[in-house]
Amino acid sequence: MLDHVIVTVSDFTRSIAFYAQALKPLGITDFLDYKGQDGHPDLKGFGNDGRFFFWLKEGRPNPDAVHFGFVAKSHAEVNAFFVAAIAAGGREKTAPAPQLQYHPDYYATWVLDPDGHDVEVVNKTGQID
Repeated sequence: MLDHVIVTVSDFTRSIAFYAQALKPLGITDFLDYKGQDGHPDLKGFGNDGRFFFWLKEGRPNPDAVHFGFVAKSHAEVNAFFVAAIAAGGREKTAPAPQLQYHPDYYATWVLDPDGHDVEVVNKTGQID
């Protein structure tokens, strides 16, 4: 099980705004500020129910070095993420659609965040709504 991911972004404020809007349809609506000290950078945490698992830090990103995917409860959540991410300034990589090459119930979308990180949102349950 994954505990957390930290993604380096070039513009902290812009990326916080992007992820706050894009992740909201997935129920990821809690935020935490971690003030860095002693060489540790400031972080912004995203999560839900008091658990923070997706973190941003400002620096020099290398989008080719990372790929991350978020779980959606349904196809509708995948679609809602896509709409929110594009509205927040993301770029379409792959529109929401079945990805039968992976699994019969694999329904996913991929967008590129403002720094070009490849963000996937996937539902593997076959749940439509």
